[in-house]
Amino acid sequence: MLPSSNAMPTHLNKLYYGDNLDVLRRYIPDQSVDLIYLDPPFNSRQDYNVLFAEKDGSRSSSQITAFKDTWEWNIEAERAYVEVVEAGGRVADAMRAFRTLLGGSDMLAYLAMMAPRLIELRRVLKETGSIYLHCDPTASHYLKLLMDAVFGPQFFKNEIIWKRTTAKNDYVQGATNWGRVHDVILNFSRSQNSHFSQPFAPLSEDYIQSHYKLRDASGRPYQLDNLTAPGAGMRGHPTYEFLGVTRFWRYNKEKMQRLYEEGRVVQPRPGAVPRYVRYLDEMKGTAIGDTWVDIPAINSQAKERLRYPTQKPEALLERILKASSNEGDVVLDPFCGCGTTVQVAQKLNRRWIGIDITHLAIGLIKTRLRDSNGAEIRKTYQVVGEPTDLGGARQLALDDRFGFENWALGLVYARKTEQRKGADRGIDGRKLFHDDRSGETRQMILSVKSGNVDVTMIRDLRGSMEREKAEFGIFITLMPPSKPMVREAAEAGLYSSPLGGASARIQIFTIEELLNGAAIHFKELYDVTHKRAPRSRQAAETNLTLPLGQAETGD
Repeated sequence: MLPSSNAMPTHLNKLYYGDNLDVLRRYIPDQSVDLIYLDPPFNSRQDYNVLFAEKDGSRSSSQITAFKDTWEWNIEAERAYVEVVEAGGRVADAMRAFRTLLGGSDMLAYLAMMAPRLIELRRVLKETGSIYLHCDPTASHYLKLLMDAVFGPQFFKNEIIWKRTTAKNDYVQGATNWGRVHDVILNFSRSQNSHFSQPFAPLSEDYIQSHYKLRDASGRPYQLDNLTAPGAGMRGHPTYEFLGVTRFWRYNKEKMQRLYEEGRVVQPRPGAVPRYVRYLDEMKGTAIGDTWVDIPAINSQAKERLRYPTQKPEALLERILKASSNEGDVVLDPFCGCGTTVQVAQKLNRRWIGIDITHLAIGLIKTRLRDSNGAEIRKTYQVVGEPTDLGGARQLALDDRFGFENWALGLVYARKTEQRKGADRGIDGRKLFHDDRSGETRQMILSVKSGNVDVTMIRDLRGSMEREKAEFGIFITLMPPSKPMVREAAEAGLYSSPLGGASARIQIFTIEELLNGAAIHFKELYDVTHKRAPRSRQAAETNLTLPLGQAETGD
């Protein structure tokens, strides 16, 4: 599926479709990444199978292999275990110990899957780099030992506790254990020279009122702080007399005298211990430690919510990226899911590499980037591993019908429809849009076909549009449509936009046309969504159509 790596340009951000172990080994050079964040799925059958359900209840085996079979102890898990053990070293020792402890369990299969990936992630990490592994307490203690083996226990930095919910959300009548309210984020570095910028939280109003009661002549709030050395000089601080008081001081005598002359050291009264003038406007805030209780999980009303099972809030990734990377640094997420790491890296002017094994994830990320940054963003990154021509599309349809469906939806920036009973029968995807300033959200529904097509499918789409009250119906087909299909689509009529002009209510596209640049024809008021940022208001109001034959981007 993945092309040869020798043709890859190096200046673009990269989004890889494929197994992250294969991608890491084939594409990512040694010590080329500044920061790694990963949130590898663990409770896969509970959290992920809904993503891979076919309409008839079956599963697409090629898509769920990496999410299900890899942590059921089977022949593939055994192969992964043997590969790591036969390589020798500390990781092999750890895996043998895990097998003695866990036997041929699902947990051992999970660790056997993670071990070679962590080895590769250490290889690609720079000497100044850091890695953050996000996990739940079910597996964190095993992963901590595995990370010790891969990176070395001396390079363990923190076990960060993220409070993602409240106890009442996990409480059930007759509960026999404490409510599970946190996740664990394991932070390791490649060396002792890792980059870190201490983040700060704002001082609380109560703290300011209680500690900064004093004012200087200009009205600046300040407090008087301690100047004596901590530990009574045990850390080598100097002792001397200053303003008639002998103590172990924080600073040498020359600096103390300079601060005194600058008005930053005062003696409240003769004989009293001198104090340091600390101004409120010079304080960065309260240093954030390893327990994070100020970042809530994504709730049902959150604007960034994408209905992806393990989506993490952008604020969580912002904290990590700001602390452990600089602008221009390379950030890697090998289990990028719905793309929160990619989205935040883009926003914070980091370069990024995202890897995921599902077309669903790749499609979500492309749509998310476009919604947040506009269509021009597509020129700044390359998708590797997806079909780029009709032959590749046909092969994908043969290999994985579900993956083909998600890939095709991604060509028009639509999202996969959740598989619910009833209302969504016959609908493969949805695309929401706004075309007036009322804030009312309108929708188009999409149907994707990889096999033979006929006019009944267009009739079914018309029926679904009426049932769903959709303004548009988009039919995407690998095979050319018949003339009766084109006539049936035309009979659905036109949709008149409040912005002016009309577009066909049912539009048919072949995969070949989409690959050659065709796009859905409709008008959209970008700035109503509060997600996209057009270059100017004039651009937003004059360039509202996406005419057929004019591609925004191409894969």
